[in-house]
Amino acid sequence: MIRLKNESQLALMRDAGRITGEAILAAGEAIKPGATTAHIDKVIKAYIEKCGAHPTFLGYGGFPASACVSVNDEVIHGIPSHERVLVEGDIVKIDVGATYRGYTGDSARTFPVGKVSPEAEQLIRVTRESFYEALAVIREGARVGDIGNAVDSYCRRFGYSVVRRYVGHGVGAELHEDPEIPNFGRAGHGIRLIRGMTIAVEPMVNIGTHEVYEMPDGWTVRTKDGSLSAHYEHTIAITENGPELLTKVD
Repeated sequence: MIRLKNESQLALMRDAGRITGEAILAAGEAIKPGATTAHIDKVIKAYIEKCGAHPTFLGYGGFPASACVSVNDEVIHGIPSHERVLVEGDIVKIDVGATYRGYTGDSARTFPVGKVSPEAEQLIRVTRESFYEALAVIREGARVGDIGNAVDSYCRRFGYSVVRRYVGHGVGAELHEDPEIPNFGRAGHGIRLIRGMTIAVEPMVNIGTHEVYEMPDGWTVRTKDGSLSAHYEHTIAITENGPELLTKVD
């Protein structure tokens, strides 16, 4: 069941979204060669709690940290570790949720560690651009298939593939709400977007195959062929004036 939000609920989601976006920016400042993924998680947790919010991911389904920190061929759900030290040339995906007064923001971004290869740089850029290709088709009356088609079509132009096993989703009082928002699909098909919907659109893009697998830790997802993967996500509200990015901060 899709949960539509009224104006007072959207106001709370704006607050949650702002905190989420600012936590990601704080994480970005901490990303450099020699930093551990556990240190980045600590920075995120401290920022969210300083704002009076709760790190949504902490304990969610048993997840042991406040953020997902995934490196290189790790697609999503990477568990922060004191043993995982970032080195020059890595790319790091930071996925954060913050819950404030009962409502949640969800956002992700991929950061370079120092100077990265042209291949990695392009992957990060195309993944971000594919999100904005999707944003361009999001409006009242559009369909979920329009979103996925926009992401997939753009990434295919560069020879990339989108992950199919994991998808975007509704977000609000719960981290995961209906409907699912795949990064692939047929334009003109799927559920219509309605004013008051709040959704997380999150391209997960691989240089190689779209196939992935889960590590024995029960969380970390990696590309099956070991190729690099990037991730970009914002929480979006469908309004009468068009899409509103709830997690985007300057």
